[in-house]
Amino acid sequence: MISIIIPVYNEEEVLPALYERLTRVMKGTGEEYELVFVDDGSTDRTYQILKNLHEKDPRCKVIHFSRNFGHQIAITAGMDYARGDAVIIIDADLQDPPELIPQMLEKWRAGTQIVHARRVKRKGEGLFKRATAALFYRILKALTDVEIPVDVGDFRLMDRKVVDSLKGMRERNRFVRGLVSWTGFRQDEVTYVRDPRYAGTTKYPLGKMIRFALNGITSFSDKPLKVASLLGSLLSLAGFLYLLYVLYLRLFTDQVVQGWASIVVLILVFNGFTLLSLGILGEYVGRIYDEVKQRPLYIVEETLGVEQKEIRHG
Repeated sequence: MISIIIPVYNEEEVLPALYERLTRVMKGTGEEYELVFVDDGSTDRTYQILKNLHEKDPRCKVIHFSRNFGHQIAITAGMDYARGDAVIIIDADLQDPPELIPQMLEKWRAGTQIVHARRVKRKGEGLFKRATAALFYRILKALTDVEIPVDVGDFRLMDRKVVDSLKGMRERNRFVRGLVSWTGFRQDEVTYVRDPRYAGTTKYPLGKMIRFALNGITSFSDKPLKVASLLGSLLSLAGFLYLLYVLYLRLFTDQVVQGWASIVVLILVFNGFTLLSLGILGEYVGRIYDEVKQRPLYIVEETLGVEQKEIRHG
C-alpha cells in the first residue's frame, strides 16, 4: 500500500482539484493507496469538503485537529496514522505536481528509501521569496553537519523503515526535512518545476517563514552559539586593545582622546552584541523549555476512516 499524506489548512478552493489529480495518478500506478488528509484546524469549509470526500471514497482518510498546530506537526500526525509500505508527503496547494509520484515510486522499487523532490524552478513566486528561500537552504547547509539537500521541501517519498524511525522522534520544534536526512537511509532525488499555487493564499507569510528557518537552524546546529562566543571574544580583544591605545596616548603623548563619540560607539556596539548573543541563547533555551513540558504534539478532535489511537507524544 502507498500512503499519501496531505496537510491542509483553509484549502477549500483547492481540494476538489487536488483529489481529482491524486486519484487519477494513483489509479494509473495500479497500487493500492490511501489519501491521509490532516486538517490542521481549518476555519473555512475544508473539513466539510473532506467529510464529503471520505463519504464518496473510503480511501480518503481524515485526521481533524482541535486547533491549528502547524504544518510540520500535521505532517507528523500523518506519519503516525499512515499504514503504507511507502509514504509520500505532498502539500495541498498543487504547487508540487502529483504527476511526479510515479517517478518516485520507480526509484523506491529500485531500492531507494528516501526520494526527495528538488525544485529547479519556482513559478508564481516573487524575487524576494525565491532569493530568501535559496539563501536559507545554503545557510542551513553551511551551518549543519547533516547533509540536507538544497532546494528541497517536504514533497518526498519515504520507505516504511524511514517513517517508523521518524515516529520515534518527538521533538516539538520540528523541521521534518532535516529529520528525514538525519536518519541516513539511502537517498535519491527527482527534479521538477514548481507550479504557482492553484488557488487561495500562502499559509507561510514572512513571520512563519522566519520561525521555520530558525527551527531548521537551531534543531540541527549549535554553530550560532559558537559564532556568538567567537565574536564576543574578538570584541573583547578589540576593546582591550583600544584601552591600551587610550592609555598610551594619555601616558606617553600630549594627545587627548577628544569627546565622547568613540565611547558611545563602543557602548552601542558591545551592548548590541550582548543583546544579540542573549537572543541566540534564548532561542535554544526556549526550545529546551518546550521539550521539558512534555505536552502532546497535537490533539485530534475527530478521525474519519482511521481509528483514533493513542499516539506516543513524548
